[in-house]
Amino acid sequence: MESTFHGVMAFALLASMLLLGSVLRNRIGLFRNSLAPASIIGGMLGFILLSLGLIPGFEAGDFQALTFHFFTLSFMSLCLTGKSKNASLSGGSVVRGGLWLTFIWTISLGLQGVIGYLVIVAYDAVTGSDTSAWLGAIVTHGFTQGPGQALTYGGIWESQYGVENAAQVGMIYASLGFLVAFVIGVPVAKKFIRGGLNANKASNIDGAFKSGFYRPEQAPSGGKMVSHPANLDSLGYHLGLLGIAYLVTYLWLNFIQAQVAGLTLGGINLSVLFSFNMFFVHGLAVCVLMRFCIDRLGLSHRVDDESLKRITGSSVDFMVVGTLMSIQFTVLYELLTPIMLVTLAVTIATLIGCLLLGRLSGTLGRERALTAFGCCCGSTGTGLLLLRMMDADFSTSVPKELAFFNLAIIVTNFHILFFFAPLVPSLGGWTYFLVFGGTALIFLAGIPLLMMRPSTIPHLQAKESCS
Repeated sequence: MESTFHGVMAFALLASMLLLGSVLRNRIGLFRNSLAPASIIGGMLGFILLSLGLIPGFEAGDFQALTFHFFTLSFMSLCLTGKSKNASLSGGSVVRGGLWLTFIWTISLGLQGVIGYLVIVAYDAVTGSDTSAWLGAIVTHGFTQGPGQALTYGGIWESQYGVENAAQVGMIYASLGFLVAFVIGVPVAKKFIRGGLNANKASNIDGAFKSGFYRPEQAPSGGKMVSHPANLDSLGYHLGLLGIAYLVTYLWLNFIQAQVAGLTLGGINLSVLFSFNMFFVHGLAVCVLMRFCIDRLGLSHRVDDESLKRITGSSVDFMVVGTLMSIQFTVLYELLTPIMLVTLAVTIATLIGCLLLGRLSGTLGRERALTAFGCCCGSTGTGLLLLRMMDADFSTSVPKELAFFNLAIIVTNFHILFFFAPLVPSLGGWTYFLVFGGTALIFLAGIPLLMMRPSTIPHLQAKESCS
């Protein structure tokens, strides 16, 4: 049995780092005032301990698989969660607000990739280095999409197209993205709150927010029991739902891989699109279909959305700490200068873009700007965490807009997420600019349409009346 413990102990180390991070956040004034999440603190602590060789028997690679699966779980549980019903402070149509978030994210996805590619090209020209420009392009999958996609696409680029260290560099960008989101996003949120610029005036940075723990009398409910404990614990029940989704996705990929083996489309190997590296994409679709069936069959009362949110939140926490602990110090050291140059350029462009476009979105523009910045530098969970600072009880319509956004970005970026992203190194520079840069420009050109009054857009007016 001893051989089975290594993976379990890797998970135990992630959990331990999270707990230590929460204690440090609670006890150290610097961490309390910075509002750094326990996952960031614990992840950095784990990275330092691993880099110094103070966790014998473990290395960064031991945490990559766990990071991938926690990322996948976070998205799948999010897609199983029903629609939010709490939105007393409205910024207008949920559809329109969600489209603003969708357009900002889509522009960021294309723009970050182009900027990262060009920065590496310029770096090579100035220094005479031969760093692959694709190690700059993958920044968009680490920043705008997060560690799961960075690991997924980086792994494909590395194994299929020979882009050395693509997965590791993608994970480094994802880690830096999380850090940037909080190092910049938290002070911006504080500034908005102290200036009274947030719509939800009940939201404030109180003692519980700073310490990271609730007082007993303040503790909110974290969900309700669906199944009787004499039959099955409710948490186990909800994990079972995700287990079914995981199993269905696994069986589907096993089946479809045999069908597409050897098939090509335009010279592109279709098996890449149906590899297990793309598990999260197919799992997301399975969970959307499962939730649709649950709702249509009138079984939504058998699913507690708050319990699923706890699973999503916990998965995000484990994903963040795992991302930081998956960084290989040697890769970071060797490519430190180009990585930092790419990160700096992308951060500046993303911050300016989110603040400007968020302001143009009208009422709740600041909430959307901050949420979009979190999503474009980390993940949906990061954006939600930054939004929670300005809208602690989620009484604005932005959380519902964020739910719409999670589905809309799949539609607006279908060609990139499902087709081009896994195949990027085979495209060539100009085709890459055409796909990623062209997508960003098209949606940037569509911003004036979102700024028009709803009454001048009949189909949008109809949607708003339904919202």
